[in-house]
Amino acid sequence: MNDRKAPNPLLPHSVFVPDAEAHVWTEGRGGGRIYLYGSFDIQGKATYCSEEYHVYSSDNLCDWVDHGVSFSLSRTAWAKDCGALYAPDCAYRDGIYYLYYCVPDGRCGAARSDKPWGPFEDVGPIAGVMGIDPAVFIDDDGQAYLYWGQFDNVRVAKLKDNMVEIDESTVCQPLSVGEHEFHEGSSVKKIGGRYYYLFTDTHRHGGRATSLGYAISDNPMTGFVYGGIIIDNFGCDPKTWNNHGSMECFEGQWYIFYHRSTHGSEYSRHVCAEPITINADGSIDEVKMTTSGMGAPLPACETIPACRSAELRGNVRIEADTDCTYGLSLRGIRHGDSALYRSLSFDGETAVTVTVRADGDCRAEIYLDGMYAASVSAASCDTYRTVTAAIPPVTGTHTVELRFFGDFASADCAEFSFA
Repeated sequence: MNDRKAPNPLLPHSVFVPDAEAHVWTEGRGGGRIYLYGSFDIQGKATYCSEEYHVYSSDNLCDWVDHGVSFSLSRTAWAKDCGALYAPDCAYRDGIYYLYYCVPDGRCGAARSDKPWGPFEDVGPIAGVMGIDPAVFIDDDGQAYLYWGQFDNVRVAKLKDNMVEIDESTVCQPLSVGEHEFHEGSSVKKIGGRYYYLFTDTHRHGGRATSLGYAISDNPMTGFVYGGIIIDNFGCDPKTWNNHGSMECFEGQWYIFYHRSTHGSEYSRHVCAEPITINADGSIDEVKMTTSGMGAPLPACETIPACRSAELRGNVRIEADTDCTYGLSLRGIRHGDSALYRSLSFDGETAVTVTVRADGDCRAEIYLDGMYAASVSAASCDTYRTVTAAIPPVTGTHTVELRFFGDFASADCAEFSFA
């Protein structure tokens, strides 16, 4: 059995699923697997989301199945011309999976299926709900709640037993901009008897919505006390702007699911995940973006696609590249730019190999945990060139950073490895 877990990004490089809401279904036709419900970006398109959703699932956190188009605007009678489907969520009750979706003008709808991957049949818009990013939570007593909205227009209400209507007499505001720096992206889970509200948090970077923060309460609708930030995707791309995700437990381990933008934009967002720890006092430690993702550190002896970088500095971005095996590479590198890869495991490797292309002389310096290890140089070339240098023997787990210098206007990097 393959016990490895997917590195970041979790899905193939050509697949862009932001706003991922993760669910492990223990009943129905979805039992024993983890499912990702998210928006569906189109690579290189400078807009948020597309007109369809896909559902992805796995039974080992390594091999992910694309179940195809689960829902699309074309399946609605009321939203065909809305242009996009924004962040969804899903719930299971009595043999039926309920999909909650939204469109850019803030209207939300519901759809249902007897399978967790759909296809979902549209029920229609939900009366009394106006605001993007619907999220659903079912409590231990069977009561279901729907959350939606942005800024101080965020709302929660009890869902009726039919799961497609809210009890409008119960609508209230669960979070606020002033107290929580709430932006959007609600997601609620119950952990250890407490209600955890995960959301897009604007505490950092001058109000940029790059963090996922959380708040805790003893009530699923009110009383949420701000807890802090769990992950911040600032640095994944020069123009990253937002974040949206969820928490889920699989085989005893909790994970935070989030996204990273690419292509020097706010868009083309990859789904990523990191393991997290729920402390005895209920707090959650902040974690950093990694290359290794949900599993153990990646073996440094394996070829690492450059597009798996955890953080970028400068002009460099992850972008489409038809000359690269992976379809994406580090593009637009300028003098002084860098890319960071967290975490790689070493077992005595003594050489590093980097594959680069530049319109002038380019030098890539390799750093381990911030300490210089080696450099490789490549002359101006129109095609990718692989260059190698010796390094002192390395063991243990390290953060690898590539720093680029030289007399060039632009360079690209496809991959690197150690031997």
